[in-house]
Amino acid sequence: MNSIIIRKYDTRPYAHICIRMLFALAAALAITLATSGIAYADDKPVIKGPPVPSLITQTPEEGFALAVKLSQKGVVFTQPDAKVRSGLRGQYANDPDSLIAVSHVIAVNFQTVAAANDYWRK
Repeated sequence: MNSIIIRKYDTRPYAHICIRMLFALAAALAITLATSGIAYADDKPVIKGPPVPSLITQTPEEGFALAVKLSQKGVVFTQPDAKVRSGLRGQYANDPDSLIAVSHVIAVNFQTVAAANDYWRK
């Protein structure tokens, strides 16, 4: 004859435990975010150098020059230390993948400028 063993389980519902764990995780996340120095939506980045006055240009050539300038400003904004930037030039100047990536960034900026100029249609 087989005997049935009935065990008494924890009477707290599983959902209650999950909710307590979520509150603990939320509190830990809030503390981490508060002390990490993450930028908030109200923080405005400071861009060094003259601002870009307009995306409107007279010709596609001027638009391309503006796209290159925007790409350069993006690099300066990302890495504001000029010494670090010049130290990295030797690495990416001889790396075909880096050069292709740079070309891609310029192309995306040129697309933006071209669209702002209605593709120089008259």
